[in-house]
Amino acid sequence: MAMPICEKNDTIIDVREPNWDPKCCIYSVPKRLRNVNKKAYTPKLISIGPVHHNNCELKDMQELKKEYLEVFFRRTGKSREDFEKIINKNEVDICGCYAKVISLPKEKDFVNMILLDSIFIIELFLRNYEDPKDEKDYILTKPCLKDGIMQDLILLENQLPFFILDRLYDLSGFTGIPKGFLTLACKYFFDRKKLPDDKELSTDEMKGVKHFTDLHRRFYHPPEYGIGDHNTDQQPHSATKLDNAGLIFEKWEPPGQKQKKYSLEEKRRLLDIQFEPNSACCRCINCSWPTVCLKKFPCLKQFQIRLVIPEFVVHDRIEEIFRNLMALEQCHYPDEAYICNYIKLLDFLINREEDVELLVDKKIIVNSLGSNLAVAKMINNLCREIVGTKSYYSKVTEDLDKYYNSSWNKNMASLRNVYFRDIWRSTATVAGFVVLLVTILNFLRPFVFTNI
Repeated sequence: MAMPICEKNDTIIDVREPNWDPKCCIYSVPKRLRNVNKKAYTPKLISIGPVHHNNCELKDMQELKKEYLEVFFRRTGKSREDFEKIINKNEVDICGCYAKVISLPKEKDFVNMILLDSIFIIELFLRNYEDPKDEKDYILTKPCLKDGIMQDLILLENQLPFFILDRLYDLSGFTGIPKGFLTLACKYFFDRKKLPDDKELSTDEMKGVKHFTDLHRRFYHPPEYGIGDHNTDQQPHSATKLDNAGLIFEKWEPPGQKQKKYSLEEKRRLLDIQFEPNSACCRCINCSWPTVCLKKFPCLKQFQIRLVIPEFVVHDRIEEIFRNLMALEQCHYPDEAYICNYIKLLDFLINREEDVELLVDKKIIVNSLGSNLAVAKMINNLCREIVGTKSYYSKVTEDLDKYYNSSWNKNMASLRNVYFRDIWRSTATVAGFVVLLVTILNFLRPFVFTNI
């Protein structure tokens, strides 16, 4: 499929399907996913790489790229020809990273495009590392523009292979930055709001990253338990149903320390959802619901069955990020789709606005969208057209299903839903019980209590 022509002098990059090179890691989003939300996969400000190179709406940033290119070569003192040689030498490997076959009228056009986009990214990351508040930088001084470009650099179709960025950066000869370009990338994407006492983000586990979308996927620790074949399509039950049945929803806290708001480690533990059964001697009986009213007694915690979930911050850009991570997993990691598994588990727990409200009250979800209904719709839509039966949360969903289907828990859920749904109904229930008790005692008094 040929891309449209903008102007006579534009370079036309012809991109055709398919390419089955083993190095392939940059994909066009499948149509079934794209049709759910086309805007989530399309760059708004800047094109990187060949897929969106001829998008007429993104041409304004081309001049800024050229300015960054000139500044970069002035600061390095290197010749442009040395960088072009690196790209020429790796052209076959670069093209092999794209699922679509790339065809250009001239070899020079491809080299120029890769060089311009690569140097723009390297220069931007260097400026951010040296001074994120540089008053002379057009991008970094404008939060809206900075966040918009950062968002575009995460999109699956808007990528350059990481290895070519790394090699061009090594050729630039910059010193004083440990572990090279990978450190620059992590600093740019993840360390913007780093706390003074927070630990540095280790880049060791990021080695072998394929591009920036893959870097974001690797940022999140995969669940500690292994992947299972258990089909979770019909399980578990919604958060409000589980809550009525006595399940305790608890926010995950960093062990052995006070909560640090938005710490890097807390963000990385996002997927670590744990089902914790009670540790009491009689595990067959769930005492979670009666002990909820006695939270001040820590000794009763052993009787509670809990689902521990890390904090999930929902903002207006989160859908776009997760859609691209999920698209990458659908195309490249179908058997290790832990991001898809996580969103699918949230989709099971969240069916209605009330489910979001419950998780917000438990401080598990931080809702920056303003509407609980909007969050519920977003989570439900994220799973549309996502396929896969294997899940890292097979054991969790199986435990939740067994928990809810227990006759004891079902009865407790019915009791709470019918008689203790809100404070008014609870008050009426208690008052009715007291009246019934007094009536019975009055009836029994002539027979039980006699004059001595």
